[in-house]
Amino acid sequence: MTDLNTQLGVNYPRGFKSAGVYCGIKKPGLLDLALIVSETEASVAGVFTTNRACAAPVRWSKQVVAAGVARAIVANSGNANCLTGEQGERDAQRMAELLAKRLDCTPQQVIVASTGVIGVPLPMHAVESGIAQAFERLAEGDDRAAAEAILTTDNSVKRASLEVAAGAVRIGAIAKGAGMIAPRMATMLAFITTDAQIAAPDLQACLTRVVERTFNSITVDGDTSTNDMVIALANGASGVALQGDALTDFEQGLYRICEYLAKRIVKDGEGASRIFEVHVQGAADSDAARRIARTIAESQLVKTAIHGGDPNWGRIIAAAGRADAPIDVNRAELHLQQTLVFQQGRPTDYDERALIERMQADEVQIRLTLHDGDGEARFWSSDLTAEYVQINAHYRT
Repeated sequence: MTDLNTQLGVNYPRGFKSAGVYCGIKKPGLLDLALIVSETEASVAGVFTTNRACAAPVRWSKQVVAAGVARAIVANSGNANCLTGEQGERDAQRMAELLAKRLDCTPQQVIVASTGVIGVPLPMHAVESGIAQAFERLAEGDDRAAAEAILTTDNSVKRASLEVAAGAVRIGAIAKGAGMIAPRMATMLAFITTDAQIAAPDLQACLTRVVERTFNSITVDGDTSTNDMVIALANGASGVALQGDALTDFEQGLYRICEYLAKRIVKDGEGASRIFEVHVQGAADSDAARRIARTIAESQLVKTAIHGGDPNWGRIIAAAGRADAPIDVNRAELHLQQTLVFQQGRPTDYDERALIERMQADEVQIRLTLHDGDGEARFWSSDLTAEYVQINAHYRT
């Protein structure tokens, strides 16, 4: 497996092109429509938001994934096309039809994604113009425009790529997300491409396992969006059929890319000044570990303490205790920034001044060991700042 390349994403695998343009959905100068196209039919897999108020493009794209074959992705930012009634359903389908006509494929082979303000109809005249412009600009090489065109309140583009299977197979991805981020498909989008030859069911199995430990293990504000999706396309252009060790290597590479992008989403969280990792080990089982880790990661009291660089470990133990999972605090051990602060039901004799200094780092580590079993989980979260309130208090106004 090669080192992670963070300067190239979906265009890195063979047989893929992308484009990003401004078409008039967002303010002038902000790219707002992206295309990702495979030269041939590709196996497709996807993981979607569990929000029951999901958007029209989510419902459309679920059908594409269920069929197992896709040629392209069309995504817009600035408008979620969510809670827009029957018109929204027609608009999502129309986006697929417009791109399918240019690719000479069926609309049912086009993934559609949208992100942005909820409850506002898509300006379809702008979208139609944008698809036409973007199609003419499809190109290999630098895919920054596509990565930029899917952003909303993000501060930076998010992309990554690498090679697996002794360099024979390439994987690339772009993502967006900064707010409305929580497990159960943390508002985020991620689009993954690979030139591996892999059947849709195998691709789906790999993606589902990886997403559970990456994009479903992050939180910024505890909100699950209406539009979240992670889509993977595999076009087989490498000529390498994945099986055995090669398939294992592929999944490890996919995990590495998704973990990097998931952590970038947290680091780019609205108003965030630092991020923290919650590592729970020794829980009764993996489900208990995830519940405890997630409760700590989503605790507003923990998040504000992290923002202030305050080693207030009592908030962490209190959050763990309300996580609806088995925990014996008398057996628990808590480390903050590699410092043991709690053991055998009481605080340890640690140097608080030195720990406060270590808590000022950009990334903070929380490790809770329970000695109750083999369950283990990691969650990543961001601190809670006044800027987060400012951003979301005036999101539309």
